[in-house]
Amino acid sequence: MISIGIDVSKGKSTVCILSPYGEMIRKPFSVIHTKESLNELADFINTLNGEKRIFMESTGIYHLLIYEHLLKMNFSVFTINPLVMFKYAGTNIRPGKNDRLDAITIANYGIDNWFKPIEIQHETSLQYKQLRLLSRHYNQYICMRVKSKLTLLNLLERTMPQIGTLLENDSQNIKRDKLNAFVVEFMHYDNKSNMTENHFVAKYKEWAKKEGYQASELKAKQIYALASASIPTLSSKDPSVKMLTLESIRMYKELCSSTDKILAQMVEIAKELKEFSILTSIKGIGNNLASRFIAEVGDIHRFYKASALIAYAGIDAPSYQSGQFTSTKRSISKRGSKALRKVGYEIMASFTRQKPIDNSVFDYIKKKEAEGKPKK
Repeated sequence: MISIGIDVSKGKSTVCILSPYGEMIRKPFSVIHTKESLNELADFINTLNGEKRIFMESTGIYHLLIYEHLLKMNFSVFTINPLVMFKYAGTNIRPGKNDRLDAITIANYGIDNWFKPIEIQHETSLQYKQLRLLSRHYNQYICMRVKSKLTLLNLLERTMPQIGTLLENDSQNIKRDKLNAFVVEFMHYDNKSNMTENHFVAKYKEWAKKEGYQASELKAKQIYALASASIPTLSSKDPSVKMLTLESIRMYKELCSSTDKILAQMVEIAKELKEFSILTSIKGIGNNLASRFIAEVGDIHRFYKASALIAYAGIDAPSYQSGQFTSTKRSISKRGSKALRKVGYEIMASFTRQKPIDNSVFDYIKKKEAEGKPKK
């Protein structure tokens, strides 16, 4: 058996080749991430006799290039969880850190774990790759959208304090964003306090009708009273305030539009997969949640049993026992996919809002809530 350890970095990798008992077949050497260099590496590996396995640490996106290239050439390629590799490297009583030592450590890991039951990874379907890519960008854009919204609210607290408490937002529909539409029209409390109450009420009702909202006279009077009592800390005469407010709203709308487009693309791809119809047949799971769930799980067949999927999500509760003590109060490990836990939580929140009748899952949730368990 021959263990080939590859320490991946940006643009190049360091390779170490070991045989059993740590005998070094070839000293660590560098490989550039180009077709020519990777093909030379593949040709050299093919000259070696015996079963060959390639091991590399999962390092963000940098390992994907060499991983997929070697996988297409029918090599047995394995990726190692960074935490597992970190703990394994920590067993050395004289630790060191450089590319050469890391490649040797990875190759040694392959030798030490050669006979452990491990599944050879095969090339993933293009649809699952596309969904994973879209999901990663969707989650990043959602984070940016939340930050942009917080930036806008921070600015509004200095120009129109507490306006958000009176104007509810529909965060799921950027075309029906009442708060943003109101801010674009009226901009600052100074613009309202300079009017009489009747004048502002008439102007508010005219704006509401034009935008398709309820023209509530009571709501207009509440906003006028709030504007009269509040003390803005930024002046309406400052041109920078108007510019920043409008830019914050524009940025938020752009990010909302981008996330909607990404989600629509995910649904179109997911619809072609068999599991999509199975997921959408479950109460509380619509097209959006189903496509996001598939994107995070990938091909379900790569999990050999249900508990493996639970562990992948990080919602398993590891056992804790020592001597005659056995813990009964254990928390989930959270050693898994944060994005999958998030979409799983959203699915269950949607499911419980449906309040299905004679459903064993819903009845179990209600039973646990009655026992005093927190709803989350």
